[in-house]
Amino acid sequence: MHWTSDISAILLAVGCGAVIGLERQLKHKPAGLRTNILICLGAAVFTIISKRMSGDNDSVTRIAAQIVTGVGFLGAGAVIQDRGGIHGLTTAATIWMVASIGMACGAKLYSLAIITTVIAIVVLLGLAHVEKQFTNTKEQAKDEDSNRQ
Repeated sequence: MHWTSDISAILLAVGCGAVIGLERQLKHKPAGLRTNILICLGAAVFTIISKRMSGDNDSVTRIAAQIVTGVGFLGAGAVIQDRGGIHGLTTAATIWMVASIGMACGAKLYSLAIITTVIAIVVLLGLAHVEKQFTNTKEQAKDEDSNRQ
């Protein structure tokens, strides 16, 4: 019976999506906890379905390709352009990446899903501080240039 492994895949997808979604929720981003869980869960379920439907042929990759495309479209909706620049690129990238984690869960590639989730959290939490340092340095240099003129 496949149900036991399917339930494991689904629960892992929910857990991985929740970890990343919680980080996004705590930073008050548009795609937060529920959104990331649902994206991860949906990608896992679509992957499970495609594996079952394909049997021994290669058509499993067709649904995987459509997940990537469909989620890319969803992520594009998170990107906002205004006079001050472009916003939402990290949210869009996170949406896309969470779908890949869901696909890994659905394909029963549990180690890949867990390692990717850990790396994503390190990038989202750890590199935000580094990014701020570069932004502050850039702004200071800009202010110094303005003062010289």
